[in-house]
Amino acid sequence: MPIIDPDASLKLQSELNSGESLLWAGRPNFGVIFHSDDWYMVPFSLMWGGFAIFWEAGVLGYWGTRNRGPEGPGFFVLWGIPFIVIGQYMIWGRFLYDGWLKRRTYYGLTSRRVLMLQEGWSRKSSSIYVNVIPTITRDGGPTGTIWFGPRSSVFSGRRRNTQSMSRFSVGDVPVFADIDDVDTVYQLVTELRDKAEKTALG
Repeated sequence: MPIIDPDASLKLQSELNSGESLLWAGRPNFGVIFHSDDWYMVPFSLMWGGFAIFWEAGVLGYWGTRNRGPEGPGFFVLWGIPFIVIGQYMIWGRFLYDGWLKRRTYYGLTSRRVLMLQEGWSRKSSSIYVNVIPTITRDGGPTGTIWFGPRSSVFSGRRRNTQSMSRFSVGDVPVFADIDDVDTVYQLVTELRDKAEKTALG
């Protein structure tokens, strides 16, 4: 049986409906964990960030014969700054942001629903009843992620109906990201869904 994290359990009590009981509660692993998306994201972010810096240095006159310093074209200098900021976020800033979200995220599995609660810039929650989960996908090793619905890539433009590139952001459907003992939790969710489907069929 999965271990119930006391801090997560306490936070999730206010999210429970009448007659619901927590079967598992947990939090993301606070360490830096690389995912399958990073096989694409890391080289892409390095190319993006490197090109943005190369562009900005060229505009400022560090390449070629153009004079260095503030005499460079002001519009093109300003144009390159957002691309540098985005590149730095993709290279290392997203790991800091994920770490900040991890410490404010709580996951729960009840007799009826999958729950996700986050106390970031504001308090957000998301849930789905186990009997209507379309697909359950597991990703990673002993510490992994469970997707309760279609899995989307960071390059798809939308992740779980959010505009965030972080798998820890709260969307319409919860995702248990970077949880320890992921296999045990995955098995428990699968059993609950199968049981709910059999009950519905009579």
